[in-house]
Amino acid sequence: MRFNWNFDYIKGSKIAYTFSIILTVAGIISLLSLGLNYAVDFRSGSNVDITVSKAITAEQIKPIINDIGINDGDAHITTGADRVNVRFSNVLDEKQESQFKEEFTKLDSAASYEVNTVDPEMAKELERNAIYAVLIASIGIMIYVAIRFEWRFAVAAVISLFHDAFVVISVFSLFRLEVNLTFITAVLTIVGFSINDTIVIFDRIRENLRFAKKTTKADLREVVNRSLAQTMTRSLNTTFTVFIASLCLFIFGGESIRMFSLAMVIGTLFGAYSSIFIAAPLWLTLKGKQPTKPKATAKASN
Repeated sequence: MRFNWNFDYIKGSKIAYTFSIILTVAGIISLLSLGLNYAVDFRSGSNVDITVSKAITAEQIKPIINDIGINDGDAHITTGADRVNVRFSNVLDEKQESQFKEEFTKLDSAASYEVNTVDPEMAKELERNAIYAVLIASIGIMIYVAIRFEWRFAVAAVISLFHDAFVVISVFSLFRLEVNLTFITAVLTIVGFSINDTIVIFDRIRENLRFAKKTTKADLREVVNRSLAQTMTRSLNTTFTVFIASLCLFIFGGESIRMFSLAMVIGTLFGAYSSIFIAAPLWLTLKGKQPTKPKATAKASN
């Protein structure tokens, strides 16, 4: 038995627009006031990743940080059953790095270390390249959609994509979640997933337009609602599959992919939401009232 998805999605989009505007405003305020909580990938500093053979607490590590001449308030410590991560706001010199390893080895003689250092110039370059990657991907998508469909579809698709990416960025800013290179990978993945869902809906709208009466805007509205209903099962099935996989990665995956999987969980839900309630209704708004003009009837010759 198939579920009947025949609803007035365009009417629901008014609520969606309001919700999205509130999220966008909250995100802008958060980004302007708080910014993003950049990981060492995007700001200068040293990141020490330690594999340990026994549990080590943050309180045991703080005296070591103070001993090497760094205030423990300038270091972020994350501990686990077999892993410890210490992120320093400043770049460790060779003496400090060597002293830190020597002192930590007294806590766990079997510990192994991986130290990653990012200087200020590299941090700026990585941040700049990440922005370029998202912008270039969006421009490429706009060109592709404009060629395959029309410019209104392209504009609606890209606005929807920016909405998805900005919502994920806003959530990370509001809750001070760490933004690293895997987060950028997640944003680009979300953009790809969202445009795939949007293209399927747009393709169905285009197909239905060929055989539909397009005399008034109400006719176009009916085409959009019918197209969304016809693709709803496919959209939800795809979204549910990706969401469950991302959620499992978030719960059971390692610390290194936690932010990636969390971004995917958030982005997958908003990707489906925007394809249905943002992209398609926005195309209808841009399309406006474009009645199909009847062919002029030839005047009878006298």
